[in-house]
Amino acid sequence: MAKVVSVNISTKKGMIKHPVEQIELKINHGIVNDAHAGDWHRQISLLDLSSFDKMHNTANVALRPGIFAENITTEGIDLWSLPIGTRLQIGPTLLEITQIGKECHRHCQVFKEVGDCVMPREGIFAVVIKEGVIKAGEAVKIIPTIRVAILTLSDKGYSGEREDLSGPALAEALQGKAVVANQDILPDDFEQIKAKLIEYADQGLDLVFTTGGTGFAPRDVTPEATRAVVERPVPGIVEAIRMQSLKITPHAMLSRATAGIRGKTLIINFPGSPKAALECLDVFLPVMNHAVETLRGDAYECAQPGARS
Repeated sequence: MAKVVSVNISTKKGMIKHPVEQIELKINHGIVNDAHAGDWHRQISLLDLSSFDKMHNTANVALRPGIFAENITTEGIDLWSLPIGTRLQIGPTLLEITQIGKECHRHCQVFKEVGDCVMPREGIFAVVIKEGVIKAGEAVKIIPTIRVAILTLSDKGYSGEREDLSGPALAEALQGKAVVANQDILPDDFEQIKAKLIEYADQGLDLVFTTGGTGFAPRDVTPEATRAVVERPVPGIVEAIRMQSLKITPHAMLSRATAGIRGKTLIINFPGSPKAALECLDVFLPVMNHAVETLRGDAYECAQPGARS
């Protein structure tokens, strides 16, 4: 089992970090009293002991946790192989990986004392998603990342006559909740939409959000292309969205949006308006994690009180 073997801090950047009994993590900050804390993408650094092993023959000094200026020293996990966006649960906290490796600063204390530094090659960096206190001995668990595709359907958007606002708006709203693996725009063409949705599913993406092409216009064919692709319809999602949307505008009853599953990919149609697309996403977000876990086969609580799926 992967675990934390040491937690380490320093009061100045470019310095070796020293083990402490515990560290306190804060959202939009990082580690309290650590030099690298701040509202940026490299709040916390992590390095596994397996990376230390590669340095024993060349190091000028004995290697110990914190010597490569990492905040969290782990054991039993290939940190450097994890993709950006992966989340790590460490004790009560949750981190999200934002960077693999970094530029080497040969003038730093680490390089001067050790003679080389493995951190630029195999260290990882993360931000705090959930606060808490971490001590040595805490388990490290990889939380599977939700991978999403966003597909905008618009003839004018595809030709460049109109700026796509809905796709970027959805991508921004999903920050910190999922990784947008693909973001594309296509014309309102049945065969192209169908082929792209199949491509996404074949990639093993968890979710596909389409935006546009769900109305009454002659070339609005997104629901038809979606129905041609999915193997299992999920009417409850669009029913819930439509019910909530009707509280905002009566035009919601004109939506022909659909939702369904192909393989282990859930596809959901949203309207083309940025505002409406975000409102629809807000309806789905409370059940997003459970939906993905169920599709993956990771959810086992459906028989528990309060479960309905």
